[in-house]
Amino acid sequence: MQPSAALPLASCESVSTAPDAGPAQPDWLRRLYRGLTRRLASAASVVAVLMLGATGSPALAQPAAVERGLPDFTELVERVGPSVVNIRTLERRSSAQARNGLPEGSEELAELFRRFGIPMPGGPQGPQPPRGGGGGGGGDGEPQQRGVGSGFILSADGFVMTNAHVVDGADEVLVTLTDKREFKARIVGADRRTDVAVVKIEATGLPSVRLGDVNRLKVGEWVMAIGSPFGLENTVTAGIVSAKGRDIPGDVVPFIQTDVAINPGNSGGPLINMRGEVIGINSQIYSRSGGFQGISFAIPIDEATRVSDQLRTNGRVIRGRIGVEIDQVTKEVAESIRLGRPYGALVRSVQAGGPAEKAGLEPGDVITRFDGKTIEKSGELPRVVGATKPGTRSTIQVFRAGAMRELTVVVAEFEPEKPRRQAEAPAAKPAAVPVGALGLTVADLSDAQKRDMRLRNGVRVEAADGAAGRAGLKEGDVLLAIDNVEITSARQFEQAAGKLDRSKPVSVLARRGEWANYFIIRPQARP
Repeated sequence: MQPSAALPLASCESVSTAPDAGPAQPDWLRRLYRGLTRRLASAASVVAVLMLGATGSPALAQPAAVERGLPDFTELVERVGPSVVNIRTLERRSSAQARNGLPEGSEELAELFRRFGIPMPGGPQGPQPPRGGGGGGGGDGEPQQRGVGSGFILSADGFVMTNAHVVDGADEVLVTLTDKREFKARIVGADRRTDVAVVKIEATGLPSVRLGDVNRLKVGEWVMAIGSPFGLENTVTAGIVSAKGRDIPGDVVPFIQTDVAINPGNSGGPLINMRGEVIGINSQIYSRSGGFQGISFAIPIDEATRVSDQLRTNGRVIRGRIGVEIDQVTKEVAESIRLGRPYGALVRSVQAGGPAEKAGLEPGDVITRFDGKTIEKSGELPRVVGATKPGTRSTIQVFRAGAMRELTVVVAEFEPEKPRRQAEAPAAKPAAVPVGALGLTVADLSDAQKRDMRLRNGVRVEAADGAAGRAGLKEGDVLLAIDNVEITSARQFEQAAGKLDRSKPVSVLARRGEWANYFIIRPQARP
């Protein structure tokens, strides 16, 4: 009889240990036969267990390798694609030439310079809003195309979200749907500070997007973008989330960083997760060539929604301010002022007559909490303050002179700040006091100088050599504190400096113009 697979082998223990027939066998032969039978039964049991494991036994099955293929974006494109629009902006030729001071036909070149923050030769300096090239003919005063961007439909009644720089300065805005219908749009509102804008077209029953939860977004997950790079409508690109909460100098938005291919014309288009939800607005790229180089940035949809809601309600964004210029707190500064760890926002200057000055904030303070919210990075403070309703009495925790203290500030409404004034040069220099170990020569400030700079105390740097020069101090700087001790006069500064441990770095709070910052001086060792 042929043995079956598993069950007979598993029950080999019941097999007789002697032959079924034949003459009687010697004892030694029976013992040998019995031992061989037990060994065969044991081996059969092992084989049975292995076979059961291979057929899926829950207890002994080996973990299968997880195989994952690339995601399929086709369903997402079919679902979200109809909600993405192409935006073209038109501008009167006379206003375009007056604004740029450029000859006809050079708008495309100007777009590259503006989009990537490169000063235009012979034109205005500094970063300018991204503009698209265009150039149709026509005489003076005729509309000509000035830019191409993207957007997405927020609601079925025609509200569309895009970037502020896409529609900024446009005389006409045209929105084209995927079914090729074109509408002239009305700009509901635009906020340059966050680069969010809302436009309205007269249509109903439109396919709208579904907004996602940015808090659920994870670094490394797949995302997709749809837009009109270089005017190529409904272009789909994909990649992964590279980082969240990315702070960029000069911006108040905690950007989502991705490696999704974004190019001029994608601006204002949606960033979409694998659930088909919009989680960001594609806004910027990092590039040294003018094209995509693997890094793109999107405005988180929760930030954009807060702005768009206000634009639709008020036509503008109302945000709070306290009137300070801030900077990050480095590890070296935190250690030198005994803050403990690098967090908070370093106050570099305080606006004259502003809410912060009235509350008692001073240059050199480190704001660590605002209304009970810990400020980990300096970029968080503008967002927290901006989201506070003007007129609110808020509590600020600051670190000053080695100790925490609380101040109360009345938040004001954000408005363009006044131009900064530079301190006038003194008519006559008071007697200078050298402080050799630090490489500094300082002098007392006159009452007029203190009044002009809104200072109670401090000394002026007459010369900065050696350790002070290496730290970055310069003639004309005003020293406000040394090692968390406020400076009242040149003589007091000399005495305080003489008590320092020259084997350790020394923090000096100094003001330059309207800005204040910490400088780390490494004194000369004693001979």
